[in-house]
Amino acid sequence: MVLLTYTINVYAASDPLTVIDNLSNFMFALIRGVGVILAGSGIVQFGLSFKSHDPSQRANGVLGIVGGIIIICTKEILNIITG
Repeated sequence: MVLLTYTINVYAASDPLTVIDNLSNFMFALIRGVGVILAGSGIVQFGLSFKSHDPSQRANGVLGIVGGIIIICTKEILNIITG
């Protein structure tokens, strides 16, 4: 039995704050993607509410749109809060 081992060199960034900033930007990009999906779902639900004449579906669609927009703007909102 032959055991093959591979070594992979991993280089750390010279500045730890750069790593934290990159991770933060990546996480906020993921959160922004979820917000876009939620807002898109709200737009579809709002549009379908006109076909079925359902006011509760219309309200849920508006809430989905507003919630998605708030999630999309999370990074900017946190920057305003923290100064």
